[in-house]
Amino acid sequence: MKIVFFGSSNFAVPILGELAKNENIVLVITQPDRQKGRSLKIAPTAVKLKAGELGIKIFQPVKVNSKESIEFLKKFNADLFIVVSFGQMLSKPVLSLPKLYCLNIHASLLPKYRGAAPINWAIANGEKETGVTIMRMNEKLDEGDVILKKILPVSEQDNAVTLSEKLSIKGANILLDAIRLIRDNEVKFIVQDHNKATYAPKLKKEDGLINWANSADEICNRIRAFAPWPGCFTHLDKKILKIYKAIPVHLSDEPSGSPDRWAKSEPGAILEINKNGILVKTGKGALKIEELQLEGSRRMTTKEFIVGHKNFPCVDNFL
Repeated sequence: MKIVFFGSSNFAVPILGELAKNENIVLVITQPDRQKGRSLKIAPTAVKLKAGELGIKIFQPVKVNSKESIEFLKKFNADLFIVVSFGQMLSKPVLSLPKLYCLNIHASLLPKYRGAAPINWAIANGEKETGVTIMRMNEKLDEGDVILKKILPVSEQDNAVTLSEKLSIKGANILLDAIRLIRDNEVKFIVQDHNKATYAPKLKKEDGLINWANSADEICNRIRAFAPWPGCFTHLDKKILKIYKAIPVHLSDEPSGSPDRWAKSEPGAILEINKNGILVKTGKGALKIEELQLEGSRRMTTKEFIVGHKNFPCVDNFL
């Protein structure tokens, strides 16, 4: 079968690579090159780099639903469109182009976590498992009929980067299974239960601001979920302090079971400082910060940070 692959992010790269080993990809469509990083240099998408490595023809439309794009896509007479973390919604005219189906790999167990950031919000919400879904696309956001799902556990050590890598590999495998079902005329479509839908909106910078009134577990989940962007941050002496690594410390619910300093302190108060970490009171328990970065400085361990900031113990709390 002739396949046109749509993708842009790192999540799509392993899937493109595995698909190229087993199927006939006639075209890769990815987002246009854009400015990235502090230097704002023009850079290609991860998928464009992979497609170039594989020697596959590349198309980078500013608007994939334009008349010009549709006419171009018609020339390839594709059997399947495969869409993975592409970055543009496909219109009904585009979805109707392939002879068979337009398939999407979504990094959640649909109908849970429809939307742009399912991996991040699954971790942020403390999910113990997530997964990947292969669905037949329609013009609505992640509402298409399901072909296959695969569950994957979420480790307490996983962050958005590591979990994305695992889900991408799993997605590549079940995509090939779905294509085999289609080829053998054995595919069955399952309608999603829309009453059970939840959503994972696109991340915003302000999502990373730490609310110290939340529990230590919730804050740790968000630190893992929002790596590398937007990252989790607080404020120290009117500067942004990013927190890269931390662990929850579970204090007793009974005031008598905790030191007076811990029991009487408000969320955000710095309880202890030593080379192993900075302990901060939260709404429930405490957060032990192990890696951080103060605005204008580099990322470092707590021990390095304390050595370089002699006046830090004078600070009472984070905001």
